[in-house]
Amino acid sequence: MSDEATSDTSSLADDHQRLQAQYAEIATLAGGLAHEIRNPLSTIGLNLDLLGEELGECDTPRDRRILNKLTMVKRQCEQLNRILEDFLQFARAGTLKLSTADLNQTVAEFIEFYAPQAAEQGIDISPHLAANLPSVMLDVNLWRQVLMNLSRNAQQAMLNGGVLELQTYERDGKVMLDIIDNGRGMTAETKGRMFDAFYSTKRAGSGLGLPTVKKIVEAHGGAITCESEVGRGTRFSIALPPASPLEPQNEES
Repeated sequence: MSDEATSDTSSLADDHQRLQAQYAEIATLAGGLAHEIRNPLSTIGLNLDLLGEELGECDTPRDRRILNKLTMVKRQCEQLNRILEDFLQFARAGTLKLSTADLNQTVAEFIEFYAPQAAEQGIDISPHLAANLPSVMLDVNLWRQVLMNLSRNAQQAMLNGGVLELQTYERDGKVMLDIIDNGRGMTAETKGRMFDAFYSTKRAGSGLGLPTVKKIVEAHGGAITCESEVGRGTRFSIALPPASPLEPQNEES
């Protein structure tokens, strides 16, 4: 390897280390913030439950109105907690614990886990996993989150049921994963903003599901693209670099 190539490799490694340090710092700050918010949220929720129990024994119109308002506030507290959890996932998405993994096995294990939930929604899962697929470097726990977020996104687009396809294959030296649904599809505006943090078309959505997916994919050295058409469905395509034979079996970034 030439001195110039060695220098470029060293520079990329330094950039990667700096990026991982920044991710770790953000994750630590997010964890501290979450702790400070969760404590008062938990106290508020507990007191709302106690007030609800007391009012549940009363039956005047005034008490029923108060109970309805308490229930609404409790729902908002639960929504805040969900947003907080989504934010924590987003903040931690760039901090990886990598190991050499079989992408097909990871996908197959996820399908086994997710299939009962999909069946309840009338969704058929159709896997097409290529044989002899090269290994990849994955943080398997975070990759399950990628699969879950994309599958839930597809599920929400198929309210009356449908087909969810998961395909793996090789293309142009990359290991590919496609997740395809035949749901309602996305408008051009939604497609253009879907990876923006906190952008959501769902009333109760945090707007962090797809940005978290993108962050995890890019932290793995991969790329994610999307094709979607209203009324025709959506295809997310993820390209990952194959694992080098010289890479260690376990690596913490």
